[in-house]
Amino acid sequence: MRQQEGNDRRHRLAGHWLAPCFAQVMNMNQRILVVEDEPDIAAIVVDYLRHAGYAVEHQAEGRAALASITTAPPDLTLLDIMLPGMDGLEILRQARRHTQHPIIMLTARVEEVDRLIGLELGADDYICKPFSPREVVARVKAVLRRAAPGAASLNGLATALVLDEALWQATLHGTPLGLTRREFKLLQVLARQRGRIFSRAQLLDQAYDDTLDVNERAIDSHIKNLRKKLKAASGDGSEWIRSVYGVGFSLDPTAAGWT
Repeated sequence: MRQQEGNDRRHRLAGHWLAPCFAQVMNMNQRILVVEDEPDIAAIVVDYLRHAGYAVEHQAEGRAALASITTAPPDLTLLDIMLPGMDGLEILRQARRHTQHPIIMLTARVEEVDRLIGLELGADDYICKPFSPREVVARVKAVLRRAAPGAASLNGLATALVLDEALWQATLHGTPLGLTRREFKLLQVLARQRGRIFSRAQLLDQAYDDTLDVNERAIDSHIKNLRKKLKAASGDGSEWIRSVYGVGFSLDPTAAGWT
């Protein structure tokens, strides 16, 4: 009885009950790592993800979490920022040297600058506490859906710039760009219609499947990182992304490497 009451209390903390009829999606081949040091929150998130059909692992300490991520990367990581041993932003920074698997940040910090730092380091999404556990499951599904390999190829790309949609990798003159998934999606949208000027609102709509908690400043941050990586790999300092003041951005069709 006490155990049941404890479970009920945890579920009430998130503002929702774990309904017995919660739709189960059989995703047992997909592994989710939950990195959260607050036991009540971790228990809720783990419960909901398991009921959604995912294989879920949990870590409560920063260094142990980083070891799990680098030795056997999961399909997706839910990563809290405030952790003992090593904070979530440092884990994210080091993890991106080894893996580009999707990482969603969990945080009680509401300052926009903290979210922008996380996005610049390669976070795929952000969820602010307090949150609905159903929202967490929905975000996980959305990010995994975006991360699923695609068979489509881009038409009209020059040999200098290659986008492998199946592996979510991009190379310029044979040099890997090391893009995050968000950066890859932005480059993908721009490359499909090179020379076209996309407004921030259009990029937000086409490159971000889930626009909740993503604003135009985040797009500017991703464009800045993308431009820096393209310029570094170009060999001659070419600017591949053109800014049109007051309008938006385009992939410059005159950049070296286009046919």
